Amino acid sequence: MRKIITYILIAFAAGAALTSCHEEYVTYSDAEYVMFADTMAIYPVQSVDTTFRIPVVSTVARDYDRTFGVEVVDKGSNAIERKHYHLESNTVTIKAGELAADVIVHGYYNNIEAEDSLGFELRLVMNDRLEFPLYGKNTKAVMMKSCPFNIEDYEGWCIFTSMFLYQYSATGSYQRLIKTEKHPTRENTIICYNWLADGYDVLLEFNADDPMKPFVTMPEDQIASDEGMIFGQTHGDNHILVTHSQMAESVFYPCGRYLYLWAHFYVENIGTAVGTVGHFYNIMEWISDEEAERLQKEGM
Repeated sequence: MRKIITYILIAFAAGAALTSCHEEYVTYSDAEYVMFADTMAIYPVQSVDTTFRIPVVSTVARDYDRTFGVEVVDKGSNAIERKHYHLESNTVTIKAGELAADVIVHGYYNNIEAEDSLGFELRLVMNDRLEFPLYGKNTKAVMMKSCPFNIEDYEGWCIFTSMFLYQYSATGSYQRLIKTEKHPTRENTIICYNWLADGYDVLLEFNADDPMKPFVTMPEDQIASDEGMIFGQTHGDNHILVTHSQMAESVFYPCGRYLYLWAHFYVENIGTAVGTVGHFYNIMEWISDEEAERLQKEGM
């Protein structure tokens, strides 16, 4: 199976309350500080709109325009300017009466690979008195290629790798070759035939509206298997139910046609909870018909 690279999406936010070291309490509500809104953030580079914005904020508004320089810090960057991105301007202007403005960046979609993690560091060029000591003048922008979502990319043959099967499979096999197709009536939904066990199909739903939230969900109370097939005995009504886990996000990657799914398996007795089997990590990776045929010949 091809190597799967995860994108770890990290966002930092900071805030502070300042007090004096003396007994008298002093507020700094009128102090003027200027900074990037985030010390680090991830920005999608899309094929249609390759522009993204990095916000700069001020703690106070002024009755005049304020313009600050923006420079690239080579030491903190592995993205190449004019190859992977370029700044629309090397200055940013906070207009009179306003508290924020954006550094506009153009990403080069065709020069970014699906598994790249390319970033660059920016620094505000301004008077030192405007620097918030706990926040600094810099930010790190990480670019993520965001391919257009196409539900048809998630149809066909798929290698299903499951930690649930790793723990409970009687044969010791933790991979299955399954078939999927888009749901005939439900938008952005696929049917996974014989997903965990033969004879039991489940649905997966894709959140295709926000490229920064490519989440996968599962409707509740889907039957993944019967208990006897997995456990050799029954604890409830002989159904092992499944839905997506609330303990961790499940994510799909349209550039690579694969997804990571945290699934919650549980048992009920005619609607009454019996117990949780557990939360298990699963990978689904779509492959060609030719590769599927080869795997079938090898016994998968």
